[in-house]
Amino acid sequence: MNTIIERTTVALGVDVCSLYLMDRDDDRLTLAATNGLDPNHVGKVSMALGEGITGTVAAARRPLEVPDVREDPRFKWVRGYDLQGITTMLSVPLTWNDRVVGVINVQTRASRRFTPEEIEFLSTIAALLGGIVEKGRLQAERERQLETLTALDVARAELLSMVTHELRTPLAVVHAYLDLLGEAAMGIGDPPRASARDWWDAALEQVTRLDRQVDGILIAVRRDGVGELERRPFDVVSVIEEALSDMTPLFRSHPLKFVRPGEEISGLGDRGRYRQVLEHILENESKYAPPGGGVSVGAFRHDGDVRVWVTDEGPGIPREEWERVFEAFVRVDGTRSRGSGIGLFAARRLMEGMGGRVWIEPNGYGGSRFILALPAGAGQ
Repeated sequence: MNTIIERTTVALGVDVCSLYLMDRDDDRLTLAATNGLDPNHVGKVSMALGEGITGTVAAARRPLEVPDVREDPRFKWVRGYDLQGITTMLSVPLTWNDRVVGVINVQTRASRRFTPEEIEFLSTIAALLGGIVEKGRLQAERERQLETLTALDVARAELLSMVTHELRTPLAVVHAYLDLLGEAAMGIGDPPRASARDWWDAALEQVTRLDRQVDGILIAVRRDGVGELERRPFDVVSVIEEALSDMTPLFRSHPLKFVRPGEEISGLGDRGRYRQVLEHILENESKYAPPGGGVSVGAFRHDGDVRVWVTDEGPGIPREEWERVFEAFVRVDGTRSRGSGIGLFAARRLMEGMGGRVWIEPNGYGGSRFILALPAGAGQ
């Protein structure tokens, strides 16, 4: 385009030749190329449809010659860009398939009248540029669509990989415990060291884990999200106690500590979904807390909210990852991020569905902690 603008300047013997292109909304023209004026203004100077001579030509869709711009009220002089002393101006619209895609302007210092042949010549240049611009836009659009399809394909592959990885392990464990229970029932093999009750409990624990993971996957991939969830008062402390009790087997190498509040705390939300969120956070801690390090949970009231915090004795999640970990298919291990996590993504969507929030903040001693916040229940 710059080459065409430069040669048009020479061919018509003008002082300035500039090209404006219409934006995607077809309501504004922006300078795309110029010869004779400051090129640093490319991409910065713009006019609305119908504004100035350039906008007038785009709106009218026909060439316009102005013998003296100083006497034409439609001319818009741009300080720092337009040359002082410009007199005559010829503007021609760029059209393609009955759509205006831009405007080409030529200007002279000396007063001048353009011949019909010169106007026809500039119209031909405008038609050529219109085709180039529109084909370029179509090509760019196809490339964006290709990038989107590629990204969707990658996301689908990641989802399949995540589902296969995350669900296969507990399924294998359940299968193994069922084999042991079956062998014990039939008297096959040596007497088991562990009781059948222990195997049963372990298998049920894995089934519960599977249920949480499947629910999380559905929350992550549903387009309509979780919708509006129930919002009723419930005892937050009892929910924490139940979640900690059920998830104790996951914390065999992480001492659990509940910093019990000195008062009753009631939250407003969906009790079952809130517990699910807490389980997502606790399961995340069971995976990433330092071996042997403790995990602590506490609750308090703050500015009309009921807040629950969960933290461990490790260095915490890097600050630059505090928001990213809540995206779908992202996990953080130390300072390295890798795809396939959905637990925290599901937790945030569930909290938002209850009118609450979940975020990460410093824990006060070098690490970080998760905060779950819900509106306080009635009377609090």
